[in-house]
Amino acid sequence: MSTIPQQDINLIVVLGPTASGKTALGVKLAEKFNGEIISADSRQVYKGMDIGSGKDLEEYGDIPYHLIDIVEPGYEFNVFEFQKQFCETFSAIEQRQHLPLLVGGTGLYLESVLKQYQFTEVPANPTLREELATQTDQALTRRLKALNPNLHNTTDLLERDRLVRAIEIAEAETKSQKASIELPALNPLIFGIKWERSTLKTRITERLKQRMDNGLIEEVERLHQQGVSWESLHFYGLEYRFVASYLKGEVNRNDMFQRLNSAIHNFSKQQEKWFRRMERKGTTIHWLEGRSDPYLQAIEILATEKLTSN
Repeated sequence: MSTIPQQDINLIVVLGPTASGKTALGVKLAEKFNGEIISADSRQVYKGMDIGSGKDLEEYGDIPYHLIDIVEPGYEFNVFEFQKQFCETFSAIEQRQHLPLLVGGTGLYLESVLKQYQFTEVPANPTLREELATQTDQALTRRLKALNPNLHNTTDLLERDRLVRAIEIAEAETKSQKASIELPALNPLIFGIKWERSTLKTRITERLKQRMDNGLIEEVERLHQQGVSWESLHFYGLEYRFVASYLKGEVNRNDMFQRLNSAIHNFSKQQEKWFRRMERKGTTIHWLEGRSDPYLQAIEILATEKLTSN
């Protein structure tokens, strides 16, 4: 990986678990440093999935944002496409002499950029898919792990279609090591927002209540009426999965809320584990206390750095 002088920060990253305040901090930093935000959220790429994915577009004000509302529901957006779109967007922002800010909580998307994962663009393989169709989920899992012992995205093991696609990609990558994307040289400064667990749980619950009041159920119902299947909604994350279950009559509203709330709490723990693993693998994250003013803490750290947009 090529490097640039240590004093020249050319990317600010803001990460953290759900409901930690990433967007608010990213917007303030973008306002301060003439920046543009690149979203690192695996669900905000989808049009019409606004409340459940927490786009909170009103927070951006006049700050340009990217990789939000770029594909239709039903399209299988993936980490390879994210990495490709990030590179194109990063280059365009730099050409405008603005500062790119990568903001989000999808660990795999963040790491694909920060660790510069090498992917190969892989078209569908009908012959392989026909072969895999006769195998059990357990057999497919064993095959994928044999092909890719250092599997990054374990969510590929949860859905059969994703499992088949992951095998398809892994099979192709064993035959070709040529990267399909030329990755930019990055010297990022990475901020993470942290909260006490009890406080974060309260923030998650309050935000979920607000989303329910602001039309989350109606959003999921509308998506289904527009042709998004219940199975696809299950794929698009916790909010869509649990609300779809409620709309199908499988659970009452109170139970749906309680189970969804608990699931989001657990998801936030998994996000925090991912960030800790990033640190163990050598990624430096400057943790900011959410209960104080994360912006002022970030500014204090940035005062010692040189940004390429300055």
